[in-house]
Amino acid sequence: MATIQIRVDDSMKASADNLFASLGLDTSTAVRMFISAALEHDGLPFKVRRNGIRKPNAELREAIEDVRLRRNLYGPFKTAEEAVAAMLED
Repeated sequence: MATIQIRVDDSMKASADNLFASLGLDTSTAVRMFISAALEHDGLPFKVRRNGIRKPNAELREAIEDVRLRRNLYGPFKTAEEAVAAMLED
């Protein structure tokens, strides 16, 4: 059996460990599953795009529509502090 070593940021490793544990997996098993899926797909098991733009979720679509229709807008503000205070009110 072969061993694979990779380097990742400590916080990324901790986040991945927590995610996989919540799915009932350890990180090693999750990596093996990824490799198995890649072999089964004969490539990466997910779409890879250059300059991919994510589709906005419902909340972002609503905010975009609000801006377009000029509704639910706040301001203008006299200072940056006023703007920050208004953001923190919600």
